[in-house]
Amino acid sequence: MRSSITLSLVALLAFGLMAGAEAKTLRMAYDADPTSLDPHEQLSGATLQLSHLLFDPLVRFRQDMSLEPRLAKSWEQLDDRTTRFHLLDGVKFHSGRTLSAQDVVWTFNRLKQSPDFKALFEPFEGARAIDDLTVDLITKGPYPLVLNLATYIFPMDRQFYTGEDERGRAKDQIVKHGASFASSNASGTGPFTVTEREQGVRLELNRFADYWDKESPGNVERIVLTPIKEAATRVAALLAGDVDFITPVPPTDLARIKDNDCCTLVTMPSPRILMFQLNQERVPAFKDPRVRLAINYAVNREGIAEKIMRGLATAAGQFSPDGYAGYDPALTPRFDVAKAKALMKEAGYEDGFSVTMMAPNNRYIGDQRIAEAVAAMLAKIGIKVDLETMPKAQYWQRFDERAADIMMIGWQSDTQDSANFYEFLVMTPDQETGYGQYNAGNYSNSEVDRLTLETQTMTDEKARAEVLRKIERILYDDAAVLPLQWPHLSWAARRNVRIEPVVNVIDMPYLGDLVID
Repeated sequence: MRSSITLSLVALLAFGLMAGAEAKTLRMAYDADPTSLDPHEQLSGATLQLSHLLFDPLVRFRQDMSLEPRLAKSWEQLDDRTTRFHLLDGVKFHSGRTLSAQDVVWTFNRLKQSPDFKALFEPFEGARAIDDLTVDLITKGPYPLVLNLATYIFPMDRQFYTGEDERGRAKDQIVKHGASFASSNASGTGPFTVTEREQGVRLELNRFADYWDKESPGNVERIVLTPIKEAATRVAALLAGDVDFITPVPPTDLARIKDNDCCTLVTMPSPRILMFQLNQERVPAFKDPRVRLAINYAVNREGIAEKIMRGLATAAGQFSPDGYAGYDPALTPRFDVAKAKALMKEAGYEDGFSVTMMAPNNRYIGDQRIAEAVAAMLAKIGIKVDLETMPKAQYWQRFDERAADIMMIGWQSDTQDSANFYEFLVMTPDQETGYGQYNAGNYSNSEVDRLTLETQTMTDEKARAEVLRKIERILYDDAAVLPLQWPHLSWAARRNVRIEPVVNVIDMPYLGDLVID
């Protein structure tokens, strides 16, 4: 711990001195950096945040969650399966090449091959270039979320990623948690280019001189991103003026920053669900819904939200947050230790059993403390937990390995729709389609699978919402997972850094539009 803090402080001092000599530099400290520059390697918030710096999507969400054109200047629905996108003319990649519809098709096809992203695009039949500036996305049937998915298409420079690198590796190869050309090299159309990168220590970006969006108000010419795991160190750096912008802000320091004239604090609710998944293949007891239900009754989620999160979270009993089509206000968090013990006894586990648990310690606000609290609560019903926490960079590989009996994961719906939770977190794992890619509990329910796929072709919003709520009820009654909370988001910056217009509920700050006074 001591060496990590020292390293962070040294990095802060180094880039603080350099920044003083150059205007319009954003010095940003955050909890952990993305493990790769490849936008298709890991379906994670950090990957998507970086994608908005190095690449541009066809469309993106505004703060009010309406859609705005980006690389696609317009679009129209040709029929119930075909959406046509018209691209901006003259957009340059960092390599100097001009963006074309062929790059969009190449990127789409690569997404379909990504272990993490292919389930998102499973409802699509394909993409077709009509001419250099026109591309059609074609679905297998009527699909109501085409534009939502277009926010995940960040066109890549197909020629830059074609061929082999100096080690004879295919440049377009997607390698999870491993070295690849795309993991350390990037050519997108985004507002910034990478000039220096030392994993876990520093990421430096410079403004792309030929960036297409001349109407952007952004005036930041250089960004220095420093991961600082320790929340107290991040806050101290901001208050001392060593950095300009931090995220996330720990619940314990919200009032401290809010009351300080040096800084601006922004918080907002988030649709991200934080949960634990219970691996039924590793632990036979987890196959019994009574045991899973007992775990749900044993954990005081309201207490965690109040004491650990200091109110910076909403306790959850389901996947869908309020405002989503699948949200059911009747599905409230359970908590009754006596009932939990009775369920354990009924299932034949009155004497309990032992399990392993893994959680990150720098991915979600309070993640380690939350895991410790849950482990202590489970001990009260006889479930003895061997807890291991680790930095995010190591955690996701262990998650993919399903390396523990109980594993923490947070999930923000990629489509801003309830069905995305089910597609990735509880559908029966299927390597071919990608469904269940993040189902570390190996939960399987044929009715959930059937109904989730049914919603993909439903265009009647009211009828579709009814099916989504039915799925939530099945998962709630079956205690499929242990949902914990919807954590709130928090950012803080020096007063001259105008973060309010660029932050959003999907936690993807559009730093290309950031203004520093």
